[in-house]
Amino acid sequence: MSQDLAAILREWDFDPRRVTARWVEGDDARIKIQLRVDLGVFQMEIQHRPDGRRPHGCASLLQYYTTRERTAPPNAPELQLDEPACAALQQEMLQYYYRYIALFALRHFDGVIRDTAHNLDIIRYIARHTPEELSHVALPFFPFVKMMNARARAEKALDARQFEEAGAALDAACEEIEAFAARYDLPAAAIAPPLATLRELRDGIQKRKPYTAADRLREELDRAIAAENYERAALLRDRLQALLTPARPDDEARP
Repeated sequence: MSQDLAAILREWDFDPRRVTARWVEGDDARIKIQLRVDLGVFQMEIQHRPDGRRPHGCASLLQYYTTRERTAPPNAPELQLDEPACAALQQEMLQYYYRYIALFALRHFDGVIRDTAHNLDIIRYIARHTPEELSHVALPFFPFVKMMNARARAEKALDARQFEEAGAALDAACEEIEAFAARYDLPAAAIAPPLATLRELRDGIQKRKPYTAADRLREELDRAIAAENYERAALLRDRLQALLTPARPDDEARP
């Protein structure tokens, strides 16, 4: 069998304007993910490490280190990562990055949430277990990864028409990014683009959110207060409260 990839590349063009990914069935009859890049194609497993390897017999290198830490004797010194170990964890982050951007393009949001959570855990682990001169390489990635995690959560909620949940996911991510930046002294330039993206998405959710009867009453109430028409404002407030208060079973049973 030919090992030349030319036929695959000819029938699947690279598009620099967007992420191009697809599902394929492997020779082992399992579904895999392919990501088209400018120099070829990445093929990744869906579960655990994208390259399918099991470092030290574990599902991921992060799992190996966290298991080793959890099972260490109580009097064991705290685990410290040296430069090669830190670099290996960053390489694992890169693998998960390629997979979650492919999954996002395929709208597989549960997979994006899983893989971004994995990379966030790696960043936090490196922050805890490496000296500052090593950890500074990984820490600036936190805002972007957190943004992608929140985008996936928001998109999943929007697919279910859960507009409040989508907005809450974006708001929580902004707060966490700002708190992380303050704790580790990240420069403003590292957090500004992710925060801008999240806030833009938040504004977009407000525009997509259905206009309800409660929204209409709130607008009328605001106008009545601004016009100092307090009698009408009181009436509108009562109507809004009645609309938002769930009916009790005994109330529904009355004629």
